[in-house]
Amino acid sequence: MTSLRVRIGILGLALLAGPVAPMSPAAAATAPSPTVEERRLDQAVPREILERSGFDAVPLRLTRALGSARSYGEARKAVVGQGSALWKRAVDRAQGRGPAGGDLSRDDDRPLYWARLAMTREVRTWEPEFALSDGQRAALLGELELASRGQTSVRYPGGGRLKRVLLTGFDPFTLDRDIRISNPSGASALALDGTVIETADGPARVETVVFPVRWQDFTDQTVERALRPYLKRVDLFTTVSQGRVGRFDVERTNGAWRGGFPDNDTIGVTGTVPVTDPASQPQWTTTTLPYKAIVDADTGRFPVYDHTSVTEIPAGGTQPVVRPDGPSPGSTARAGGGGDYLSNEIAYRVTLLRDRLGLHDVLPGGHVHTPVLEFGAGNTDPATGTVTDPGFVRNRLDIIAQVRAIVAVAVGA
Repeated sequence: MTSLRVRIGILGLALLAGPVAPMSPAAAATAPSPTVEERRLDQAVPREILERSGFDAVPLRLTRALGSARSYGEARKAVVGQGSALWKRAVDRAQGRGPAGGDLSRDDDRPLYWARLAMTREVRTWEPEFALSDGQRAALLGELELASRGQTSVRYPGGGRLKRVLLTGFDPFTLDRDIRISNPSGASALALDGTVIETADGPARVETVVFPVRWQDFTDQTVERALRPYLKRVDLFTTVSQGRVGRFDVERTNGAWRGGFPDNDTIGVTGTVPVTDPASQPQWTTTTLPYKAIVDADTGRFPVYDHTSVTEIPAGGTQPVVRPDGPSPGSTARAGGGGDYLSNEIAYRVTLLRDRLGLHDVLPGGHVHTPVLEFGAGNTDPATGTVTDPGFVRNRLDIIAQVRAIVAVAVGA
C-alpha cells in the first residue's frame, strides 16, 4: 500500500472523527522526499509481494500510530514498537508460526524488505502537527531500522549449556536489474533467528540480524555498533551474503577496499574501507572459521569451497593482480575473496572488530557466500516472469538448510 493511499485512508477516518488540526508549515517544509530505494515501492512487483504475504497492512499500522502521536516521544515509541513487531512477524512467518497471510511461501525474505521500506518512507515523508527537527526525523528512521532488522532483539539465555552463534544476512539488491530479487542470506537469517541447532559439540542458539545494502550505513559504522556488544559473548559468528552461482564459498581473506558497485540507492563508492583509527588499519583480515571441516562435510546439494583468491597491488607495484592463494606481504587490497562490495566489507569490518577486541585466537568467525538464488526454468526474464515459482522456492529452502548445516559443522568443529 503506498504512502498516498494510506494517508487518504487515515484522512477519511479523521474526517469522520471531527475537524483536523492545521499542519505546521515548518514541519511540512522539512519533510524530505522518498529515497531511490523507497520509490521502487510504487512498482507492481513490490505491491504484489506485500499483498500475497499479508504485509501490505504493516505500514498502515505505523501510519495510524504516528497519526496518534502528539510528541517526538510518542512518535519514537510508535516507531520502535512497530519496527520490532515487523521483525517478529517476519521471523514468525518464516518459522511457521501464525498465519501465512497469503500464498507466498513462508521462507520468503522479501515481505520484510518491502514492508520496512514502506515504513521508512512513511516516517521520512510524515508531516506531524508538532515541530519535528531533521535530527529527530533521522533518529526515528534509525530506530526503525534497528528494530525492524533484529538488531535490538538479540537475546542469549544465561548459563553455559548452549553455544552462542551470531549470524548476519542482507537485504535483496540489484533490484534495478530484477526487482523480483530475494536474498537467501536474509531468508536464512529469518529462518534461523532464535533457533537451537544440534551440533557435535552440543546445542547452539542462533541469533541473527539483517543489514542494508547501502554504502552510507556502513560508513556510519552500523555494523560495528550492532555487533560489538555481542562478540565477546558468542562462541562463533558468521556473516552471510549471496555470492556465486551454484556454490557456497568460505571466504579466507577480506580486503580493505570498496570497488564502487552501486548500492540499493544507486550510489557507488570507491576507496579504502573507512574505519575508526585508520592509522592501525590492516589491508587484509582473515577468517577463523574452521573452513577445512566445513568444506569436507556433507552439508547439502551445493558444493562448498575454501575460497582463497584475492586481488592486490603487490608491494612496490602499481597495477592490480589476482593472487589465487591469498595476498602477498606488504600488498594493498583491491578485492578480498568475497570481492569489493558490501559482502567483503561486512566480513572485513567484523573480523577487524574481532581482532581489535583481542579475539582472533579464541573466536571462530568469518564470511560465507551462498549460491545465487535462481528462479526456475522458464521464469528468468524479469520483464515477463512471475514473482515466485516452485524451483525458486526449492532453491531458497535448500540454501537455508545448507546454511544451517554449515553452522552446525562450524560449531561442532
